[in-house]
Amino acid sequence: MQRKALSALTLAASLTATALAASAAWAAEGKLVLYTSQPNTDAQQTIDAFKAKYPKVDVSFVRDGTPRIMAKLKAEFEAGAPQADVLLIADSVTMEGLKKDDRLLAHDKADVSAYPAGVHDPKKMWFATKLITTGIVYNTKAAMKPASWSDLTKPEVKNQLAMPSPLNSGAALIHTITLTGNLKDGWSFYEKLKDNGTLAAGANGDILRQVATGEKLYGMIVDFMPIREKAKGAPVEFVFPSEGVSAVSEPVAILKNTGNPEAAKAFIDFLLSKDGQELALKQGYVAAHPDVALPAGYPARSAIKLMSFDAAKALADETAARKRFSSIFE
Repeated sequence: MQRKALSALTLAASLTATALAASAAWAAEGKLVLYTSQPNTDAQQTIDAFKAKYPKVDVSFVRDGTPRIMAKLKAEFEAGAPQADVLLIADSVTMEGLKKDDRLLAHDKADVSAYPAGVHDPKKMWFATKLITTGIVYNTKAAMKPASWSDLTKPEVKNQLAMPSPLNSGAALIHTITLTGNLKDGWSFYEKLKDNGTLAAGANGDILRQVATGEKLYGMIVDFMPIREKAKGAPVEFVFPSEGVSAVSEPVAILKNTGNPEAAKAFIDFLLSKDGQELALKQGYVAAHPDVALPAGYPARSAIKLMSFDAAKALADETAARKRFSSIFE
C-alpha cells in the first residue's frame, strides 16, 4: 500500500509539473522583438522552436553583426525609443557594457541549476547559450602538427600564421584578453608571434580560406568553421590546444525597456532548457549545457579545457588591450 501511495504521489507531482509548464507556455503571449547576431537560418530555427513551446508569442527579429546591432541600439537609446525586447549576440563583454549602463533586466527565476558556476552572469542579467571556442587550424600538408599555443612561435610557423585582429573582431578581442591573462608569457606571446611573421587581419572566414588553400599553413579560428569544412573534405585539422581555449558564449539578455517581460523571460527559459540547448547541438554548436552532447567531429567535452575569463574585467581592460595589441602589430 505504501509503495502504491508513493507511486501515486510521484505521478501526481509529475502531472502537476507538466500542467504548470503548459500553463506557463500559454501565459506568455503578445509580441516579442529579438535583436540578434545569429545567422538568419539559426535565428529562424530558434524562433520556430520557441513558438512551438509558446504558441501565443509573436516573435520578429532583426539580424546583423554585433557591432551593427549595438550601433542600432545605441541610436535607439539616444532617441528614447529602443525597439528590442531581447538581445542574443556574440559575446559577454558587450553584455557587461549594457549591464554597466543599466540597460538589462534580471531574470531572477531563471533555472541555471544544471550549469556550472561561472557560465552565466551571477546577477542573472545575461545567460550563455553556446560555447564557441577559438583554437588552431592547420593545413594537412603542414610538416609541424601544433598541439599547443606555444607551438605557433616555432621557426616552422614563420610567416605561415594568420589570425583575426582584435581591433576588428569582438571574439578576437576576447581571445586575446583570455590568452594574455592565462598563458605564462602573457603579452610576450603576441610579441613572439609578431617576430615570427604572423599576419593579424581578416575575419574567421578569411582565415579558413587562407589555410584551406595553403596560402597560410596555420591559423587561429573559431572551432565550428574548420570542423565543418573538414567534414566536407577540406584539407584542414582543428586543434584544441593543451593550455586551453578561449570561448564566446553567444549570451542572451532581456532589455530593461521591454514591454513584454513575461514573454522575454519565457524566451530565456527556452534557450536555457534542455530542448533549447539540444537545438544548439542540431545547429552544429557546442551547447553551454554540460549534459548536451557535442556535434560530430568534436572530441569529448572533457577534452576541451576552457581558460578562465572574467567578462567584467575584460570590459574594464578592453581599451588597454586594443592599444597594447596595436602597438605590437601596427
